[in-house]
Amino acid sequence: MPPHTFKVNGRPVTVEVEDDVRLLWVLRDLLKINGPKYGCGINVCKACTSHINGRAFNPCSVPVGQIKPTDEITTIEGLPDTVGADLHPMQEAWIDRDVPQCGYCQPGQIMAAVDLVKKVKAEGGSVTDDDIDEIRNMCACGTYGRIREAIKQGAANM
Repeated sequence: MPPHTFKVNGRPVTVEVEDDVRLLWVLRDLLKINGPKYGCGINVCKACTSHINGRAFNPCSVPVGQIKPTDEITTIEGLPDTVGADLHPMQEAWIDRDVPQCGYCQPGQIMAAVDLVKKVKAEGGSVTDDDIDEIRNMCACGTYGRIREAIKQGAANM
């Protein structure tokens, strides 16, 4: 099996696995990073949303063979390190707004929200309801109202 080297949550890792194994399985099964959740495995539910080089992506849809040695993967576990705090402002907003019920989709929701806020702010804008509507992460518990409130609060503190 070929070795694959890249960074995860600020640390270099090397795994020996076939090129076609999805990155989500590498993260969860080989590296024991369980924040990105397995939901559908076909890039629909977005429960596994993480960041690659600072942008949201879904590791369930990316073979590890496509990950370059220069790529940096950030999961929910590494998100606080991106701001040098115990929690990222978006995670704090999630807690303040009491968003999770079952919590399964929340890591992916938070990672998608952080990406959205960074993108909108880089373009010089403020997060709007229309922007939030573009997030396609599913929540089976239906806490979308609280998710929306948390994204706005998190955006204000990012």
